[in-house]
Amino acid sequence: MRIRTIAGAALCATAFALIPAGAATAANGPIGFDPIDGTPYADATADWTAPFVIPDGFTQQLLADETSLDIYAGADDLTDMNTVNETGPEAGRYLYRTHEVGSNGALSVVDLQTGEAKVIAQDAGWRRLDGLRWTPWGTVLFAEETAGGRLFEAFLDPKDPTVVTHVEQRSEVGILRHEGIEALADGTVFVIDELNGGSIYKFEPTARGDLSDGQLFALRLTGLSDAEQLWNSGTYQQKVGAFEWVALDMDQVVVDADAAANAVAATEFGRPEDVEVIGNVLYVANTSEDRVVAIDLAKNELTSFVEKGVNVPVEDAGAGVTGFNNPDNLAQGPDGRLWMVEDNYLSDVWVAGLDNDQDGAADEVEQFASLRDTGAEISGIYFGKDPKTLFLNVQHPDKALADGTWTITKR
Repeated sequence: MRIRTIAGAALCATAFALIPAGAATAANGPIGFDPIDGTPYADATADWTAPFVIPDGFTQQLLADETSLDIYAGADDLTDMNTVNETGPEAGRYLYRTHEVGSNGALSVVDLQTGEAKVIAQDAGWRRLDGLRWTPWGTVLFAEETAGGRLFEAFLDPKDPTVVTHVEQRSEVGILRHEGIEALADGTVFVIDELNGGSIYKFEPTARGDLSDGQLFALRLTGLSDAEQLWNSGTYQQKVGAFEWVALDMDQVVVDADAAANAVAATEFGRPEDVEVIGNVLYVANTSEDRVVAIDLAKNELTSFVEKGVNVPVEDAGAGVTGFNNPDNLAQGPDGRLWMVEDNYLSDVWVAGLDNDQDGAADEVEQFASLRDTGAEISGIYFGKDPKTLFLNVQHPDKALADGTWTITKR
């Protein structure tokens, strides 16, 4: 039986719709698929040649792991986020990756034509590099997911996108525990603070493409008291509704953006980790809430878009029940749907349907894939220029030298 959940179902163990094999599903389109049977709890192993359980009609292929590029000999490379050169010369040819190690962080690149992988930037002081984003003005943003984390901007040689000419620290976008980054065509950058009690931020530069000067804002729901804005694992579901962007003290932002957000009673969430803008909606994965929220940037309204026990099942790994657990990274699919992976063992890949009834929640949620390695998790979910190919990283697997990047492609 294949798992496909429908919004509005009653909240019981059997309420979520189970679609029999061969039933009509959303299998059309460049990345359309029939959902898989479920998470492979009984078959998990570190002895694999292909790490993912994927739908019929798809193939998986290793792009680069530690057997082809071993940046940290004797330790996991912790390959984390992905992006390609989305614009400019040879757009889509080069895949950039961050590596989430404790020190001496690196930015690497894989040539998608030749398969060559190499380090293009590294610094002994870079810690837990995570978030990564190609900008519309042709640079690469990457950041540290740790207390006091910094956001950096890598400038590339106009004639060779695999050569970094220089790197600038962008403190004005906030000193905080960075993970997700989104950059819009008008120069706006969205970031989050990855902790229980972290906020959601918007940076507006004074001039497009110049992140050295501008204003950072934090999101604050307007229907809550200051006390209700604080993170609380028992009340996070109340954090929906109208919101405003509150300007922060920029002198404080460049030292501690979390303190700046606290000073204006910005809304706190449960480990916001990744961000993705699709159309006029900013999606944020809140890991500790088992929830992805949708932030309508035109209407200034926040809703629960995907939430365990609401429009996707609650996981019970011990009982072998597939469900939604610790959403982490997000990606925009080629058909405009939101793709999600879990910070979880075993990590699943989920796809949220569109919100056709305009109630703020996905009309359905389907399971696309799952990881079979008991020690690993999926990270860096991303679509480049080819709408039939999905990039994923396998991070810290039990299998030796297997930290690396894979593609899943529709045949």
